[in-house]
Amino acid sequence: MEQGGDAGERAREMVESVYRSDSRRVLATLIRLLGDFDLAEEALQDAFAAAVERWPADGVPANPRAWLVSTGRFKAIDAVRRRARFDAAVAGLADQLDAGPAPPDGGDDAGIEDDRLRLIFTCCHPALPADARVALTLREVCGLTTEEIAAAFLTPPPTVAQRVVRAKAKIRDAGIPYQVPSRPELAGRLDSVLHVVYLVYNEGYRASSGDRLTRSDLAEEAIRLGRLLVELLPEPEAEGLLALMLLNESRRAARATPSGEVVLLEDQDRALWDRDRIAEGVALVEHALASKRVGPFALQAAIAAVHAESPAADRTDWREIVGLYDVLARVAPSPVVELNRAAAVAMRDGPEAGLALIDALLARGELDDYALAHSARGELCRRLGRTAQARASYRRALDLARQEPERRFLQRRLADLAG
Repeated sequence: MEQGGDAGERAREMVESVYRSDSRRVLATLIRLLGDFDLAEEALQDAFAAAVERWPADGVPANPRAWLVSTGRFKAIDAVRRRARFDAAVAGLADQLDAGPAPPDGGDDAGIEDDRLRLIFTCCHPALPADARVALTLREVCGLTTEEIAAAFLTPPPTVAQRVVRAKAKIRDAGIPYQVPSRPELAGRLDSVLHVVYLVYNEGYRASSGDRLTRSDLAEEAIRLGRLLVELLPEPEAEGLLALMLLNESRRAARATPSGEVVLLEDQDRALWDRDRIAEGVALVEHALASKRVGPFALQAAIAAVHAESPAADRTDWREIVGLYDVLARVAPSPVVELNRAAAVAMRDGPEAGLALIDALLARGELDDYALAHSARGELCRRLGRTAQARASYRRALDLARQEPERRFLQRRLADLAG
């Protein structure tokens, strides 16, 4: 009896594990098979509900992902048939689904993997507004919550929810195909897709809220998608984005203490950095820069490579980093790029020079609600001995911060200044 109970508990844990790791892959394939976002989402939930019921009794299938796809498809067909008894408009839909493409073979996950990429390009179709493309992909492909997407966009959650609903309706009503575009169309769609993958990685690299500094699941998913994009279309910017993610991710083990406290870049134990990822990222950067078609992701990757190859914080080539930021500010100007450049100028020319740039930036009002801008100002004021200004900036950053490790870091800074 105890053995059976143990087996059932292991099966339930397996269901939870598969949901965390594979639910978005299963959803992508169900969308391809069923041709409808809402129907696929309902089928996904039905499939996992069936797994909760059947896996403890029958055992975990050899290929859980393929089992979930097949079960979800049949559940959807059954649901449509039930509705057809009451709604003549859907009477032929079940037959169409029955006659549609079969689920992937139970022994091969390649089709399911490719469906993630198909879904990204569908969600990033040029017929959709740019903000809707990103919101829909983050929600449907990557499983971010509306609140997480809103934090990434600095947008109210209801606005994000409306964008997702409208984007789904547009795909349905316009008959946007679920496919990777042809090569002549591909390059024009790539920028939007790269931006989506970048935002997914950002949420994984530095979670917008919650108890954790990072979300490794989202970061690894973004890197996997980045590899697929480079394989599909080895353009310099796709290589640059993958390089940027690998180089930043190489520092994950050193970015927090075992108890989850923030460790600044200058204080990190570089022996913990992942040298294999650094080597791969640097090679990608060099290949992208050699093309002479340099975009913002390749430039950011080049900056990350300078940090990654520096043997110690005090031997970082800040002159080169500022020069790269100068180019990036021309190629892709933004207040955040200016903020990062100001931080680099402070390291090259001293905190007074960096503080002047940050003050000018904040005076424009564009980053007034951005916690990292106030935190950066507080750090420079602290270094200059301007304690009252440092405390005011750190307090403002603390008011804006939603991530607990970041909040604790700011509280420690304030406590140090009060001592």
